[in-house]
Amino acid sequence: MDSDTLWLALGLVLVIEGLFPFVSPEGWRKMFAQLLQLNDGQIRSFALASILGGLALIWWLGP
Repeated sequence: MDSDTLWLALGLVLVIEGLFPFVSPEGWRKMFAQLLQLNDGQIRSFALASILGGLALIWWLGP
């Protein structure tokens, strides 16, 4: 993997992360307020699921 691929992936992440607040700022604000109500364990569980899902996708699509 070259550095261009890494920058392309980072750019794609930024685009995807920006879509929801751009399309629905009120919904994004409500979702963010709900996230603030979660305890540390719930946040860590969600983060771990995201990491594992991302790694599985990389493994599945990788060379």
